[in-house]
Amino acid sequence: MPHTALAALRTALQRQEIAAYIVPSNDPHQSEYVPEYWKLREWLSGFTGSAGTLVITATEAQVWTDGRYFLQAEQELASGPFVLKKQQVPHAPEHIDWLVANLPAGAVVAADGKLFSVQQQRYIEKRFATKGIEFDTQLDLLGPLWESRPALPLNPVFEQDTYFTGLSRAEKLQALRAEMQAQGCTQHLVCTLEDIAWLLNLRGSDVAYTPVFVAYLIVGLEDACLFIHSAKVPAEIYTQLQQDKVRLMLYTGIDGFCAEMSARDTMLIDAGSCSWHLYQLLSKVRIKEGEHLIRRQKAIKNHAEIYHFKGAMRKDSVALLQAFRWLETALAKGETPSEYDFAQKIAACRAEQSDYVSESFPAIIGYQGNGAIIHYRPTQEGSARIKPEGMLLVDCGAQYRDGTTDITRTIALSEPSAQQRLHFTLVLKGMIALSSAVFPRGTNGIQLDALARQPLWQQALNYNHGTGHGVGAFLSVHEPPQGFASNATTSRGTTALEPGHICSNEPGFYLPNEYGIRIENLILCASHVESEYGEFLRFDTLSLFPIDLNLIEQQLLTAAEVQWLNAYHERVVKELSPLLSEEELEWLLEKSRPI
Repeated sequence: MPHTALAALRTALQRQEIAAYIVPSNDPHQSEYVPEYWKLREWLSGFTGSAGTLVITATEAQVWTDGRYFLQAEQELASGPFVLKKQQVPHAPEHIDWLVANLPAGAVVAADGKLFSVQQQRYIEKRFATKGIEFDTQLDLLGPLWESRPALPLNPVFEQDTYFTGLSRAEKLQALRAEMQAQGCTQHLVCTLEDIAWLLNLRGSDVAYTPVFVAYLIVGLEDACLFIHSAKVPAEIYTQLQQDKVRLMLYTGIDGFCAEMSARDTMLIDAGSCSWHLYQLLSKVRIKEGEHLIRRQKAIKNHAEIYHFKGAMRKDSVALLQAFRWLETALAKGETPSEYDFAQKIAACRAEQSDYVSESFPAIIGYQGNGAIIHYRPTQEGSARIKPEGMLLVDCGAQYRDGTTDITRTIALSEPSAQQRLHFTLVLKGMIALSSAVFPRGTNGIQLDALARQPLWQQALNYNHGTGHGVGAFLSVHEPPQGFASNATTSRGTTALEPGHICSNEPGFYLPNEYGIRIENLILCASHVESEYGEFLRFDTLSLFPIDLNLIEQQLLTAAEVQWLNAYHERVVKELSPLLSEEELEWLLEKSRPI
């Protein structure tokens, strides 16, 4: 059907004299992971990566994505009409440059304006203006072609108790309103699902791996309006929302509400997440564009959230230990479980832990050459069999009520080569360098990213992804704005780290068709010391799982790096030992032995 739909789309383009059509990956809420209803790009092209953009013309059918997905895209697009266009900079709109270079002056490019933020729209219009290209955002040409399109989900929302959040819904609303007043605003439009969930202490299951629900929220100085299908809100929660002066309105009612708002109101929006469609409807109100207030508040974890995060890490480590022991036992018996089997085993071990909800993203279990596919996802039918030879990369995470986890370990299943030990040790040195960093307040992600790459750079090596992303508290495993990136195209590179930020630390190295290496821990930014030069910050490591000692070329480590590794493994044993059986502890002690 998608190939037929591509032909039908091109017919529509020709009929309406449109030169090109753009299909992004996101939904109207600018989400990274989206409900099945919004997976238009995946449905049409067959490319399942979480980031990518389609460009369709009369003669071209392109998938633009970055280095994390090159190998995956080449495999998934091999038998179809779409071709891979390799972005050189992650998240950069290089497809817009291609359109400007290849379309004639006066051409019309179309898209669905609900899927583009105000910020994106303005950038595209500015670039197109240099060539006299028109951008028509009033056309949803794909929706009518998707005959079997899934419905929007109607899963019920549930309360995230203040035991986990540390702050009540009323307290969060009060803090937000204080910031709104300070900026002279009477209303605040919130489009991002994670921010709505965090602010209202609610969670849902509308999106795989992320406990959010499809909704919009408008917060006023006295009350708030939650735009959501009423069937999703249980009676008890409905009553609690009323007590906190949060009114319920239909999800589809957001358009009419925005169009009819009073001219006396001043609406605060975030141009990076408010859709161009809604922005145009807010024609009567005064609009103030500012920073994403909730996102900043949400990113700085409070004491309760940090406490529960640490508990989630301990549980997660126990589950991983049990899964890795299972794999070792299976291989020793001569069995060859598949990558998919191991992903399922990890999830099953986690499900035995308290307050487990789901995995936080599709597990990346990459055996041998599959490990070099940065966002590889094994399937039940096509995944490789794991044998007691070579290397295995395991990147996985879970959603617990008390925290979101994300961890990567690379292990040797047989005696590693000198080259494998070299590459692994360089990655480890970079991970330790970032873990050990002390830096002045105000330092941003671009500056810190270089620390993790330096050992690889010294050997003229590199990796084609960011070094780290923010992580939510039982929310998105990829939480903006903080993180570590080598360029300024995302907030991860430009945001200054603050105490309370939780980020991943995950340098890597990938040899196509041979193996991939990545080591990832979650780290917490914390205050370190005050001096005459101001406040200095550091990172505390949260993840608790041994790093494969068999892959380390010890002579390449400095004395300080050896000390860090031994201290880390000592803490892993100390924190996990009360939770383990005698056999499990024996396994952990061997994997965490000092070097």
